[in-house]
Amino acid sequence: MLWLSQNLATILISLVLIAVCALIIFRMRRNKKQGKSSCGCGCSTCAMKDMCHSQNEQKTKNTP
Repeated sequence: MLWLSQNLATILISLVLIAVCALIIFRMRRNKKQGKSSCGCGCSTCAMKDMCHSQNEQKTKNTP
């Protein structure tokens, strides 16, 4: 019990950091499922634009 009381601040900070990381990962996965891009630049000048959006464009083309 003494160890727990001496390290309470470290434990609480660690729990907050773990929660923040989990929320970031959750949001990134949700955005990826929705087809949102994770980069902050425009796709027209991106070297990887064909890799990122090829699946979305194929879905759009196959829709009647």
